[in-house]
Amino acid sequence: MPAPIPQDRPIRWGILGAGGIASKVAADIARAEGNILAAVGARSAERAADFASRFAIPRSYGNYQQLVDDPELDVIYVATTHPSHHDQALMAVQAGKAVLIEKPVCLNAAQATAVFDAARAADVFAMEAMWMRTNPLIGTAQRLIADGAIGDVVAVRAELGLGRSFDPTHRLYDMANGGGALLDLGIYPVTFGWLFLGRPDTVSTMGSLAPTGSDASVAMQWGYSDGRDAQLSCSAPHAMPNRGLILGTRGWVQTQGRFYRPTGLTVLSDGEQTELPDPIGPESAGYGPEVAEVARCLRAGLVESPVIPHADTIAILGLLDDARAELGVRYPGE
Repeated sequence: MPAPIPQDRPIRWGILGAGGIASKVAADIARAEGNILAAVGARSAERAADFASRFAIPRSYGNYQQLVDDPELDVIYVATTHPSHHDQALMAVQAGKAVLIEKPVCLNAAQATAVFDAARAADVFAMEAMWMRTNPLIGTAQRLIADGAIGDVVAVRAELGLGRSFDPTHRLYDMANGGGALLDLGIYPVTFGWLFLGRPDTVSTMGSLAPTGSDASVAMQWGYSDGRDAQLSCSAPHAMPNRGLILGTRGWVQTQGRFYRPTGLTVLSDGEQTELPDPIGPESAGYGPEVAEVARCLRAGLVESPVIPHADTIAILGLLDDARAELGVRYPGE
């Protein structure tokens, strides 16, 4: 069990990577009480220094090894693209640092298992940055359903499509950069289905490929022996409503806005409809609850979060592995 970080000391974050997602999460780390941005590392000293100046970070490094070796850091947020996550997370773990790894945690379930096994062996905390699972409205939906507000859950619907035209240089289509709708987008509806229905008994997958060989659009039908089902889809080129819907025997819960970062919930229970607002507010990008969960776990001396357990992360990646295999999508080096 890692030594708990005292309540009277801030959690000191290192940011590995200086791209767009790093900027969004860093801004919410800076807003989070009891957390501070202490260092950043990028592939060039200039890029790291620029990032540091924008967020008032005291130390910047021109390579990742220097960052993870910084003795004044408690946790490393791995904010690069997913083909790099495995090696960079292991680098941080081997340096004795806790890690929050941007989703998907790795390219496949085997890599994710290796990272989490290494973290346990090193007695350090590791978590996938699946921020949707820490969102308070998603938690509210889970509690309402557990309390029977919509009866027994019978079906889940979720889709995520960006409407981004084919561009072989964009990360969504670039196989060398882990391109494809499933890993970048589909992980959200698949996780949503998992949260409210659990592991499916049967999976049917269909989809289309981009000229680069990446999966462009994918639809998955999940079946369960008791008759429940899930319809989950994702698309890089096609725009979608990006809503999530949980259907029950007495009503339903529907997300407002993008389901992975909802702006509200609509709940129908026994014919009565209720609107629940977003408790986070528009000033935050929505990563604050994820940051708070990491801090809570570090202060409790945990190696994994009960909200985003390692087994779930690996199992969900396994479902994506199977879907990619059915479509014939394989990344360089796999």
